[in-house]
Amino acid sequence: MTYAVLPERGKLPALADPPVAADLTDEVLVELNARFERASAGQVIEWAVERFHPHLCLTASMTDAVLIDVATKVEPSIEVVFIDTGYHFPETLATLELVRRRYGLNLRIMTVAQPTVPLWKSDPVHCCTPAKVAQLERALAGKAAWMSGLRRQEASTRRDAPIVTRDKRGLIKLNPLATWTDLDVEGYIADHDVPVNPLLRQGYPSIGCWPCTKAVAPGEDPRSGRWAGRAKTECGLHDEVIPADTRS
Repeated sequence: MTYAVLPERGKLPALADPPVAADLTDEVLVELNARFERASAGQVIEWAVERFHPHLCLTASMTDAVLIDVATKVEPSIEVVFIDTGYHFPETLATLELVRRRYGLNLRIMTVAQPTVPLWKSDPVHCCTPAKVAQLERALAGKAAWMSGLRRQEASTRRDAPIVTRDKRGLIKLNPLATWTDLDVEGYIADHDVPVNPLLRQGYPSIGCWPCTKAVAPGEDPRSGRWAGRAKTECGLHDEVIPADTRS
């Protein structure tokens, strides 16, 4: 299967027959990644919507609404998934409501049953597994593809993140903002008046649950405030993604 050269402007060339997830071989994913390196986030999302909607969703942490803003311009009805662990900052929940109202979201909130002893106290290292990863599994049931706002510049663990890949579930995973820099994000927020979590302005460049997130000093690693003092850098939502060009 071959693709036309990506044009400088306009939509990505369409395939003759929109494929399902299983039709995208590893070789095709490698080629798509090369094409998407020169595409805008909107073009990547257009491709995903054309092929997978309505069996497509995006996950949002409510640090900002950049991916939501871009995606809903392409397809207003796209499903947005928010995982409510029960441990979010009040500011995060307020941002969720603001974004929901602003965009009229097709919002799906995944809630977590709360044990007698909070997970962040009883098992802080593995708390994310039932509180986040298991809820993502539920949200992705019946889906063919999903998107996240993951960016390469966010952390060293994400510097090789592909734009499109296949996760261990066999689903297509897209990171339309993978190539965006911090300046790109700041500029887009300013140009489009995108809602942001107020904690961003209070020294929290990476926002998770309040028990395992702290403010960081200027110049520190943006994710150093997550699980500080623990041998943990990711919650598990993204570390199962397999880059297309390294799959065997």
